[in-house]
Amino acid sequence: MAIVPKILAFAGSTRTDSYNKRLVKIAVAGAQAAGGEVTLIDLRDFPLPLFDGDLEARDGLPANGRKLKDLFLEHHGLLISAPEYNSSIAGVLKNTIDWVSRPVPGEAPLACFDGKVACLMSASPGALGGLRGLVHVRAILQNIKVIVLPDQIAIPKAAEGFNPDGSLKDPKQHAAVEGLGTKLVQVISKLRS
Repeated sequence: MAIVPKILAFAGSTRTDSYNKRLVKIAVAGAQAAGGEVTLIDLRDFPLPLFDGDLEARDGLPANGRKLKDLFLEHHGLLISAPEYNSSIAGVLKNTIDWVSRPVPGEAPLACFDGKVACLMSASPGALGGLRGLVHVRAILQNIKVIVLPDQIAIPKAAEGFNPDGSLKDPKQHAAVEGLGTKLVQVISKLRS
């Protein structure tokens, strides 16, 4: 019996009007149209302290870290729209990965990431669309046992790239981002069949 691919989707940004929040919603539509079950979250709803080993030793995993860890464990794949901050990964995204990766008793190392399939995208006001940051996000995820698909999209000049309804002005770009969600569902279905 075929499983329904479960996908956790989010942007690595907490800004209310984030370009990356808009972008990931387009990929979510593609995943849903392909038969995936998608949980879209906002990292703003899961505030975490900066990762600190002393804090962890004293207080354990923060409540929101546990909630995020449970969400990661419940899903087969990840749709991540990652903003680029100073040519690299956004702090909130890196901090989320760091807390979720922490071991807990009775759980295999990196259980939240091991064997998950991820698809990456980014949107940026700059000319490269966040490509430099995606290199770092990809390297981090691959090092923690995530299968990161080679397909990715970076939307440059994002300030002018979106319609008021959140769609991309360029229909080819819009279809390509939807295609990321579709591809993720297809790959998970093949791997889990």
